[in-house]
Amino acid sequence: MRAVVHETFAEPADVLTVAERPVPQPAAGQVLVRTVLSPIHNHDLWTVRGTYGFKPELPAQSGTEALGVVEALGEGVTALSVSQRVAGGTFGVWAEYYVADAAGLIPVPEAMTDESAAQLVSMPFSAISLLHSLDLHEGDWLIQNAANGAVGRMVAQLAAARGINVVGLVRRAAGVDELREQGIERIVATDAEDWQDQVTAITGGAPIVAGVESVGGKAAADIVSTLAENGTLVVFGAMASPTMEIPSGAVIFKQVTVKGFWGSVVSRTMPADTKQQLFGELIQRVLDGSLTLPVAETFVFEDVRDAVRASDTAGRVGKVLLRP
Repeated sequence: MRAVVHETFAEPADVLTVAERPVPQPAAGQVLVRTVLSPIHNHDLWTVRGTYGFKPELPAQSGTEALGVVEALGEGVTALSVSQRVAGGTFGVWAEYYVADAAGLIPVPEAMTDESAAQLVSMPFSAISLLHSLDLHEGDWLIQNAANGAVGRMVAQLAAARGINVVGLVRRAAGVDELREQGIERIVATDAEDWQDQVTAITGGAPIVAGVESVGGKAAADIVSTLAENGTLVVFGAMASPTMEIPSGAVIFKQVTVKGFWGSVVSRTMPADTKQQLFGELIQRVLDGSLTLPVAETFVFEDVRDAVRASDTAGRVGKVLLRP
């Protein structure tokens, strides 16, 4: 079978290539899946660079999420059937076939498109798990930066469906219009001198009880500056800098709680009934249109280097997908 691989850790556009690999066979509790579509996530690219929390042995395949069709069942698998569409995956799904634990795959409803199903698990589940972990209630206020990123957009949509108010921060004024075109309001660009006044005007002075920080550097201080006393700062990513710059006084006098969020660990440790409930909500939100999963472009495996360049393009709306 054909698979996307890399033999060294470096820029994905320089090292990713297509090679022949044997078709894997499912062990007990696993299924063999034929890949239909797979999204390119930032953590996929960080893994190829060797800068992510998970570092595979080389040479390595790539990709972590896909929509596929079950081709064969391992011993003891009864909850899935051959020819069934499933979402989810494991490491190395940028290949014509992959094996995954049956318990980690999500059956896809017939009404859901391939393009939406291919993106159902990683980013949307991180977004809804993040909201779940904050234990926010209807009417509460949340602020987040990187609001025009994939997770930021999903957090805004899922929070709105739950009656939670969200203020989104972007670093450039053009991002405000981009999000408004997608129906997402309450966006403020931090390159404006009065951005904090704009946030206050949006909230009407209501306390902002939680903030999601995905940028790093001084952007973390911007989030903390808007939080109410006893607010919570959740560190989700480090898009611009691996170091956060937060004034100690703001943390001390506001008694801010700072904690990290890594979706793969949260998913692995979450009780099965909670996970099932959250995935049920995700599917409902996608089908009723309150959560949208747009696609920017789709590339074949042989054009993977062009695909990762497209994925890194600033201002891109929607995921870049790969197909065999």
